[in-house]
Amino acid sequence: MSTALPLAQVLPLGQASTYAEWFACLAEPVRVQLLHAVATTPKGITVGALTDIVGTSQSTTSHHLRKLADVGFVRLHREGRTTIVTVNEACCAGLPHAADAVMGLLGPQPSHPAEVPTDISVRAMDDQDWDAVLRIYAEGLATGNAGADTELPGRDYLAERWLPEHRWVAERDGAVVGWAAAAPVSDSDAYAGVVETDVYVGAEHRGRGAGKALLRKQILAADDAGLWTLQTSIFTENRAALALHHGGGYRTVGVRERIVRHDGIWRDTVLLERRSPFS
Repeated sequence: MSTALPLAQVLPLGQASTYAEWFACLAEPVRVQLLHAVATTPKGITVGALTDIVGTSQSTTSHHLRKLADVGFVRLHREGRTTIVTVNEACCAGLPHAADAVMGLLGPQPSHPAEVPTDISVRAMDDQDWDAVLRIYAEGLATGNAGADTELPGRDYLAERWLPEHRWVAERDGAVVGWAAAAPVSDSDAYAGVVETDVYVGAEHRGRGAGKALLRKQILAADDAGLWTLQTSIFTENRAALALHHGGGYRTVGVRERIVRHDGIWRDTVLLERRSPFS
């Protein structure tokens, strides 16, 4: 009896071509050094400073930077006679995703966060929670990276938009420290199981597990309710939120470039989704 080998998965040609272009650009070590230097200087760095860092001539540095800019890894803009180089934040999400895709690491994802802190409890949101929810929402928007809104939405708007059965708050020591909510993406019955999700944590409680506890509750409740797709859009700069959702079983669908006009500036977002294992 022979044992058949499993069939290999095939990466779509379009994706393979895009990723090949990215990797080919980084086949030059100086470009890798330059990209690292720019990525670790988020406010921007001059061509002259980069030349000093990598130890090449300014013309060589400029040549490699143009190659990085052509692919989309960095952005170049003039301030007077000086060229300022900034990282394209989309590549911070897109490049790791490309490596994971090529190496087949985007297969089985966790169905939800497995471990949550014991000092956090999550319960259904009620009318007494609105003040805390709106305060936490405002704290998130104040970061500039938590959401596309530039002004705090009103309570009536959110109460109408959010699904009543999918609003949650996290408590620590009896105080509300975060919230999660889901809203339908369409009025069509065909999309009845697809929702847009949000998770916000108060400024003093970030990084302490409240987001993980909220996401777990949100996912389990969605599965129980028969929702088949949870989706969310996150600014490319919001790496904490991206890591939270990846750890909860969301996958990166793609980077949407210049999709949001935020405070007069075009912003990129990462579109993520989680598919229910029961659908």
